[in-house]
Amino acid sequence: MNGFRKGLFATIVAIAFPLTPAGAATSTFDGAWNVRISSSSETCGNGATVSIGISNGQIASSNAAVSASGRVADAGSINVTLSTGIKRAVGFGRLSGTSGFGTWRGALCTGTWTAEKM
Repeated sequence: MNGFRKGLFATIVAIAFPLTPAGAATSTFDGAWNVRISSSSETCGNGATVSIGISNGQIASSNAAVSASGRVADAGSINVTLSTGIKRAVGFGRLSGTSGFGTWRGALCTGTWTAEKM
């Protein structure tokens, strides 16, 4: 095989058989996170801490009492929904490195949140 054909063959093999499986994509934000939720109103409580996990940019809760779902974009913007029983809150914000912040709103309450990667 001449040099051109060897290079073309190597390129075709690399495209056809990538080293990383397609389903194995990762996000720089993947891992376990602690999220501290604060309310802007005393009637809504003093806040809580929730553990969530992020895998391939998808959010899931690490706590059986709280269900979490949502997505983190590659640039760090985050949309998340937390629910427990009939209560539900939607949060928006940004993750950067090992921390994050944002706002949330529920049916009767609003507030802020901060996050730390564990």
